[in-house]
Amino acid sequence: MPRRARVTKRKIAPDARYQNVTISRLINRIMNCGKKSTAERIVYDALDIIAEQVKGDPLPTLELALRNATPMLEVKPRRVGGATYQVPIEVRQGRGIALAIRWLLKATKARGGKSMAEKLAAEILDASQRQGATVKKRDDTHRMAEANRAFAHYRW
Repeated sequence: MPRRARVTKRKIAPDARYQNVTISRLINRIMNCGKKSTAERIVYDALDIIAEQVKGDPLPTLELALRNATPMLEVKPRRVGGATYQVPIEVRQGRGIALAIRWLLKATKARGGKSMAEKLAAEILDASQRQGATVKKRDDTHRMAEANRAFAHYRW
């Protein structure tokens, strides 16, 4: 990070099929070793599976899943007088969505068997119904922030 100048955020181009920036972020997070076409195929196959199961547009299901997985609070370690406290802080919107996508993909990779597209579709459907490992991770984060609410005055 530069000391003087502000870091400018890059604009992410929307994806080809749905013209959606969120799907483009998801594709970029799945991408491994620069294989974007493989990542696109995985995401689009997962969205096709979701479209079959909900019998409609998969975008609202994906948006709902990410909304259910996005944390409002998280804890950040602060060192005060030789002791380290877990201080609860509010999560900015961009970071919240990044965390939700990260947790969604980690839970997807932890699922057993099947193809990556099927696992991703199942995890998105679970998250849209407030179930699954992604939502559990968000609840654990909120629970930890709630337990450390006494240290909120160390926030700055």
